[in-house]
Amino acid sequence: MRKFIFLTLIVLNLASNELQEAINNAKNGDTIELGSGVYKGNITINKPLTIDGINKTAIIVGDENGSVINITSPNVVIKNLTITNSGKIHADEDSAIKITNSNNVEILNNKIKDTLFGVTFLKSNNAKVIGNEISSYDSVTAFKGDALKFWYSHDNKIIDNNITNSRDAVFWYSSKNLIKNNHGKNCRYSLHFMYSSDNLIQNNTFDSNKVGIFFMFSKDTTLKDNLIKNSIGAYGVAIGMKDSSNLKIINNKIIYNARGFYLDQSPYQPNTINEFVGNLIAYNSVAVQFHALLEKSIFKDNTFKSNIEVALNDTPGVNMNKNEWSNNYFDDYDGFDLDKDGFGDTPYLSYSYADKLWQHRPSVRFFYGSNAISLLNFIAKLAPFSEPEFILKDERPRTKAKDEN
Repeated sequence: MRKFIFLTLIVLNLASNELQEAINNAKNGDTIELGSGVYKGNITINKPLTIDGINKTAIIVGDENGSVINITSPNVVIKNLTITNSGKIHADEDSAIKITNSNNVEILNNKIKDTLFGVTFLKSNNAKVIGNEISSYDSVTAFKGDALKFWYSHDNKIIDNNITNSRDAVFWYSSKNLIKNNHGKNCRYSLHFMYSSDNLIQNNTFDSNKVGIFFMFSKDTTLKDNLIKNSIGAYGVAIGMKDSSNLKIINNKIIYNARGFYLDQSPYQPNTINEFVGNLIAYNSVAVQFHALLEKSIFKDNTFKSNIEVALNDTPGVNMNKNEWSNNYFDDYDGFDLDKDGFGDTPYLSYSYADKLWQHRPSVRFFYGSNAISLLNFIAKLAPFSEPEFILKDERPRTKAKDEN
């Protein structure tokens, strides 16, 4: 039978060791319930136990040195707390909660604010991070820490969290994680994967971040049913990848971004494929941008609507025929469907004409969208003054978007 320890109302000048003493005196499996008040942080939990703020009015405050809560034991639960005032040393990963070599930790329904890093997992598996609100110190984005950091941490569930005004949620060498139903806004990268694989990213909403989701040197991951919008600015990307392979991008909504998809040498490994199926890609400056194409990607049953450019290749000389396009809807398709089967009678073709000047020469981008470039493109399509550059061919394009059927 679990023992319950109840700490009564605490004022700001709480003795520095009172909460730590309660932890030290607790037995394995105990629950420490905190009443309303402010509690001194910089605590260490080195045994299985639960700290519960009950009515969400207990605040644990650090002294702006190190992490507010350090966990070095498995089977710890932290819930219903407000946690604030970590240190500010990036090299030490000063966090609201830092978990080291500890499995089966649960971080539930907490509010984390004014900390450098939010929750950091170091070689810690089978955790649950559910229902938390996480934001960083108010500073320049580059100086903030990561809202969530997983390093060599696997089989974790990250669900229903609300992350704002932080740097990234980053996964280093971390696999088989479930990231579902989270919201991210006003961050740098909502999700950033490095050398990670076999993750599932589902039903998240990422709005007004510099980058929605980015993969580097990662593989074997599925993204489905996510909404990513308003990733704008000089390097705004909804979903990007570098040297990443065997990704499945399914039924996502990619709306109002500088670039919808950015593919840098992805797929990377020989004989691997990245698949883009059933996505809505709409109102982006560029729907799909290719850089240094190596292996083929498959684009099937996607809807391309009201993008300034459907696709571009910024690397001269690569073979764009490697990609496979089928059954996509393009709102600028100018063919017919005489047999009324829902598919065009002629292929959808995309070439780069005069606009390849701005694709390959950044200094010309200033004029992109101007009347001069538009006129050059129109004239080039009528009577090309240089060999147009092939971008894509869909043999059987849809004539109606799926939401119009």
